[in-house]
Order: sequence, then structure tokens, then C-alpha cells
Amino acid sequence: MPYVRTTVNGQPVEREVEARLLLSDFLRHELDLTGTHVGCEHGVCGACTVLVDDRPVRACLMLAVQANGKPVRTVESLTEPGQPLSRVQAAFKRNHALQCGFCTPGILMSLTAVLEEEGPVSKERAVDALRGHLCRCTGYRTIMTAIDEICAEPREVGGGAG
Repeated sequence: MPYVRTTVNGQPVEREVEARLLLSDFLRHELDLTGTHVGCEHGVCGACTVLVDDRPVRACLMLAVQANGKPVRTVESLTEPGQPLSRVQAAFKRNHALQCGFCTPGILMSLTAVLEEEGPVSKERAVDALRGHLCRCTGYRTIMTAIDEICAEPREVGGGAG
């Protein structure tokens, strides 16, 4: 069986895995990082989005062995326990931009990636980063309000580890 040697949320990880094990299953079942949600298992909903090499990827479409040698970040990396929420998390909380929360981790990771890569972004760019994320609860209005807040204050992503 192949090995996966990587860092996940800054921690070194080395595991023997089945060649066909999905990254989403590796994170959830091998590493107990259940913030990575699995929705459609077809890469359509975006709930499983994590950052690999600081780029958003659908963990349900990537094999764990494909992450070998690459840093992986999950939603758990955005804030250390007991620390302030990241800028993106705080905006979502203040604006009630979630209801059931199932889609939220993937959305947070995509927004974090674009902000870390580009710094201040326009609302259009932030919305573009969320294409392919489906939310069945909020009607997107509160998500757009949170994005307005994030884009109105051009500064670092801030808070926690993100």
C-alpha cells in the first residue's frame, strides 16, 4: 500500500493508505478532521473544499496519495482553540451567513484562499471564488452580506492561523 507523507494544518502526517482512498475520507476518517464535509461526492457542492498547496480543491475528487508532499489545510486551521475567529469566520458569524453550516467550511476555505493569495479583493472576485459552492439554507443573502463586509475592509485575513 502507498504512503502519504504531508503536513495537515501544519502537523506532519505519515500514513499507509489504500491507493483509492479519497482525500476527504483520509481527513475525516484517518485524521478525525470532520470539518471537511462530504456532500455530493461529485465535486459539485463544494462542501469538501480544502486548501492543497494553498489552492482550493475538492477533497472528494482528490486521492489522498495525490496530496503526498503537499501541505493541506482544512477549516480547522483557520482558528486555534481559544483564539479569535479568522476575519472570514467572524464576518460569517456577525452576519448569520450560515444556517445548518454544512456548506460553510468549504466556502470559508475558498474565501480564505483568495484573500491570502490576492489580499484585498473586489466583491466580484470574492463571489467568483464561490462559484460551485451550493448552499440550500441561506438563500445566499447573508453570505453576500458577509462578503460585502470582508471586501469593505481591505486588510490581512487575520485571526487564528488563517
